[in-house]
Amino acid sequence: MPANLTPEYKKADEKFRSASTDKERLAALEEMLRTIPKHKGTESMQADLKRRISKLKEAIEAGGKKSGAKHVDVFHVPRSGAGQVVLVGMPNVGKSAILAALTHAPVNVTDYPFATEKPVPGMMLYEDVPIQLVDTPPITAEYAAPGFVNTCRGADLLAIVVDLSGDVLEQMEVCTRYLDEHRLILNPAADADDVDNYLARKTFVLATKADIAPAGTLQTLKELTDRPFEYIEISAKTRHGLDTMAKRIFEMLEIVRIYAKKPGHPPDMKDPFTLPRGSTVHDLATLIHRQLADSLKTARSWGAPGIHDGQNVPRDHVLTDKEIIELHFGG
Repeated sequence: MPANLTPEYKKADEKFRSASTDKERLAALEEMLRTIPKHKGTESMQADLKRRISKLKEAIEAGGKKSGAKHVDVFHVPRSGAGQVVLVGMPNVGKSAILAALTHAPVNVTDYPFATEKPVPGMMLYEDVPIQLVDTPPITAEYAAPGFVNTCRGADLLAIVVDLSGDVLEQMEVCTRYLDEHRLILNPAADADDVDNYLARKTFVLATKADIAPAGTLQTLKELTDRPFEYIEISAKTRHGLDTMAKRIFEMLEIVRIYAKKPGHPPDMKDPFTLPRGSTVHDLATLIHRQLADSLKTARSWGAPGIHDGQNVPRDHVLTDKEIIELHFGG
C-alpha cells in the first residue's frame, strides 16, 4: 500500500541519515513522526518510528547518567559526499580490500575473518564526485552485529559483496536472508512510497576476486539466483572493474552534479553540488542558501540540452548533469 510520504517527511529522513549525534537523530525521528501521513497504510511505519524514538531517548538518558558520558552508536555512519554505499558480506569476501583500493580509509585488510569490528567509511571519487563507501563487520548464517541493521538503514545503496572464489550460493543466501528479514531489499516493482519499501534500499552485487575465480562462476551465480540484482565483477587486487563499479554507483544514485557560477566570475568546476535527479533551479538555490532561496530572481544556464549558453531559465527549470548555473538573488 502506498504511504504517500510528504516532502517534509523525506527531508527529515535525510536529516536522520546525515545526523552525527543521538540528539540530532532524535530530533529528525520526531520530525518524521510529526510529518508522516496518518492513515492505515503507515500504521506500521508510525509504530516503528515510535519504537526507535523510545529506544533513542533511553540511550540518551542512560548516557547522561554516566557522569556526563556521551553515548556513541558506532553503527550509525553519518552520510557524507554525494551518497553512501554500505558493503554487506560474509567473512573474508574482500570488503576491506575494496575500500583500500578506492579510498584512503584506515581499513585492516587481512587473510583472517572478523578483522573489521565496526563500520569504517571511506570516500571514493567518481570523476569529481565524492561517494562514501562503508566497510562493515561480516555477517554469517548464525550472527550479525545487533547494530548492523542501522548501518544498512542509513545507506543510499546496499552492495552485497560475494567472493567468486568461494561458495557463492551460500554467500548470496546468507546475505539476502538477512536483508530480507529486515526488509532492506528494495522491491523495484513496488511504488516508491510503498510501506514494504519503507526501510528498503536499492541493492546490487559486487562479485569480487574475479582474478582467481573459476571461469563462468558469475554467470552460474546469475542463473541460480532468482533475484533481479545488477552484478558488477571486480578485483581489488588487479583493479579490474573498479572504474565500471564507480560509474554504475554514480548512475544508481540518480543524482546530477551542478557547477555554480558567481555573476562576473568563471564557474567553479572543481567542487560541484550534487542533487537528486529531477531537482530544479530552486532546489539548487535552497541547497546553497536556504534563507535566500525564496528571494531568487533569475538564473542563467550553460551546458543544458535545448537551450543557449547563458540563457535565462525559470525557477522550475529541471537541472541536468554537469550543467553550469548562475543564480541572481534579490535584495
